[in-house]
Amino acid sequence: MNIKDLQPKELWGNFYHLTRQPRPSKHEEKVRDFLMKWAKDHKIAARVDSIGNVIMSKPATKGMENRQPVVLQAHMDMVPQARAGKVHNFQTDPIETRIVDGWVYATDTTLGADDGMGVAAAMSVLESKTIEHGPLEVLITTDEETGMTGAFGLKRGELNGKYLLNLDSETEGELYVGCAGGLDASMTIPYETEKAPAGMVAYRLSIGGLKGGHSGMEINTGRANANKILFRHLRWVAECGIRLISIEGGNMRNAIPRDAEAVIAMPKEHVDCILKEFDKVAKWVKKELASVEPDFCMTCEKVRMNPTVMTEACTQKIINTMMIIPNGVIRMSRDMEGLVETSLNIAIAKTNAATKNFTVKALLRSSVDSAKDALGERLVCLAELAGGRCQLSGAYPGWKPNMQSALLKTMKDTYKKLYKKTPAIMAIHAGLECGLLGGKYPDMEMISFGPTIQSPHSPDERVNIESCQKFYDFLVATLKAIPVK
Repeated sequence: MNIKDLQPKELWGNFYHLTRQPRPSKHEEKVRDFLMKWAKDHKIAARVDSIGNVIMSKPATKGMENRQPVVLQAHMDMVPQARAGKVHNFQTDPIETRIVDGWVYATDTTLGADDGMGVAAAMSVLESKTIEHGPLEVLITTDEETGMTGAFGLKRGELNGKYLLNLDSETEGELYVGCAGGLDASMTIPYETEKAPAGMVAYRLSIGGLKGGHSGMEINTGRANANKILFRHLRWVAECGIRLISIEGGNMRNAIPRDAEAVIAMPKEHVDCILKEFDKVAKWVKKELASVEPDFCMTCEKVRMNPTVMTEACTQKIINTMMIIPNGVIRMSRDMEGLVETSLNIAIAKTNAATKNFTVKALLRSSVDSAKDALGERLVCLAELAGGRCQLSGAYPGWKPNMQSALLKTMKDTYKKLYKKTPAIMAIHAGLECGLLGGKYPDMEMISFGPTIQSPHSPDERVNIESCQKFYDFLVATLKAIPVK
């Protein structure tokens, strides 16, 4: 069965077309062109702003002209992640989908339901001849996943809506009214190299089989960080004369790293002992993570020896720094039970042989801006102690809940009327564009909602088919129920 045949057909048909368009973050040209052509074919007014966002508009349907204007908002890009061994070029290849037990998956890659489902829903409303709605705008932002570039760059005055419906949440039946702010940290530690001592051999230590996932939504699930596990192995044998040659771990700032590897040199006479120690640590880790990371694996294979290695002092410094650096949940919310307040994800760890720098990139999140800033300063201090520096950038604010919002009341009442139950009112430990958009449009009331998506930002990403029908029906009913001006 093709996803185009699923219900609601208009929603799934538009999502199918999006799966045909390459749209990894920073490479949205093809999907942007597709959206503009689609708008032209459907006689929808559309433009591209100076930063690359697509903005569409549609007049109110007959009899709805007196309703408050609404903005539907989603983002066009997706996180490009493939399972180890999967050959997929996200800049050229379409996403291949499959249906399993009521869920839609991709084949060993991310699916792009985050936020392709939101874009598809907005397209379906725009092309409909029967959905009742007031004055409507659609904002499809660019590069949300790697820095919210589109929301950052949106100019004041581009939108006229009173209410904004963000179609980028991941649990049907939940209305999100707040989110965490974020901050990027880039730590750089210089290192020195020297000619490899005589009698050294090289091995590649690889960590894999981890689930990865969204560094906000799934930071509290206990999923392992491949970078941290890699350096745990290295620390255990740090006194055995090993030297680092190269490090490569993680590739996306907002994804928990699933894979990491280090090429290391070790004294030939200590090889057997070191390999046994690696096996020992791997058994400990596998036992510790059995319930959450059942597919964890460690391999160590001999490779060609490099003529140069890191000095012993630099090797020790980098291993110690990576052991000390914080990762995961830092503090739970004191105000909302079960909500993570502050966290960070050690997303990328990488050596650069040309510059002789070791770089660590992390994404910090918090619903408390001062806590986020303090965590950033911890990394600055740690980098300085290691003889390096840490640059903090890309800060974006959190989104403070407005529990008196007229839009919130309308949506709660509408959901209860449709499904005979009250939706959950939530805040999320992830960055939603609502925080940035609220800073530009402080009088705009906003709610975020969406279908049920699990394991976004990983090759296990999947979207629940039944929830998509409920999400779309709720969106349609909400537009009809929007208050008058």
